[in-house]
Amino acid sequence: MEYRTLGTGGCAVSALALGTMTFGHETDEAGAHAQLDRFVEAGGTLVDTADVYTAGVSEEIIGRWFAARPADVTDRVVLATKGRFPMAGDPNGAGLSRRHLHRALDASLRRLGVEAIDLYQVHAWDPLTPVEETLRFLDDAVRQGKVHYIGLSNFTGWQLQKTVDVADFRGLARPVTLQPQYSLVSREIEWEIVPACVSEGLGLLPWSPLGGGWLTGKYRRDARPAGATRLGENPGRGTEAYDRRGSVERTWDVVDEVRAVAEERGVPMAQVALAWVRDRPAVSSVILGARTVAQLDDNLASAGLRLSDEERARLDKVSDPGAADYPYGGPGQEQRSRNVAGVG
Repeated sequence: MEYRTLGTGGCAVSALALGTMTFGHETDEAGAHAQLDRFVEAGGTLVDTADVYTAGVSEEIIGRWFAARPADVTDRVVLATKGRFPMAGDPNGAGLSRRHLHRALDASLRRLGVEAIDLYQVHAWDPLTPVEETLRFLDDAVRQGKVHYIGLSNFTGWQLQKTVDVADFRGLARPVTLQPQYSLVSREIEWEIVPACVSEGLGLLPWSPLGGGWLTGKYRRDARPAGATRLGENPGRGTEAYDRRGSVERTWDVVDEVRAVAEERGVPMAQVALAWVRDRPAVSSVILGARTVAQLDDNLASAGLRLSDEERARLDKVSDPGAADYPYGGPGQEQRSRNVAGVG
């Protein structure tokens, strides 16, 4: 297992993280504890959850695992959770206000059974709460010892930049990470978000690195999903919905190329997709999501896979989302370029 820091922070984490959104929903408690045991045994350290995962049950399951394991096991874990989305039906039951985050953080600490959370992330932007209000709460939480580092999730480029700028201007705790969707079938963050993270020293924690299962090869052009798969049970699920993603020819081109590289290497497609995203600029750790220990084992095996320059170039080319000419495509890039050897 490789280890990297959380952005420019000093905390080291495994380059593969265990995502726990399935805990208490698709994975029962025994299966979840088995995944946690296997992950730590394999050298994994970063465990990522959120208060809304199965309405707090994911955090409770992790908390009981912490309570049942010896300190020499649990001390290795860098624990991350998030707050922002509704945990109650009242008007103040969601968002990034000081009031909601105070209650959300304390509730997460209780469910997890810990005194401090290593990485506390705001789960998405809140258009109604001033950034300074959110940051002052997070800074207080760090000073109180309830949180060690703070991070962002699902922010756009301008939202990320504004947050970092306000933190720096006010001398408040600074985010060290951003958790976005990122995979070979979802690369649009490279246009604005990745450059902002590189510029400001934030580490990326990509979620859905397998594109919601698309990059495992389980879905086919000529057959709608069926059976015990995420899209088989719910074909309209989220950003990976079959009709949305499957109607784009680029998706199938990417799947075909990942399959070709995997067959040449003699490894599962998932390992190729994970190895690609793991080695992208600014990535601190890639979040794995599994229903079973067997799936987790397959994904953990990607830790030892290094793609060649030629393989990366093939995957980069076929998965290029094709930015429009302006502002991210060729003409826009030319306007921002500068040649110090001559005029331009």
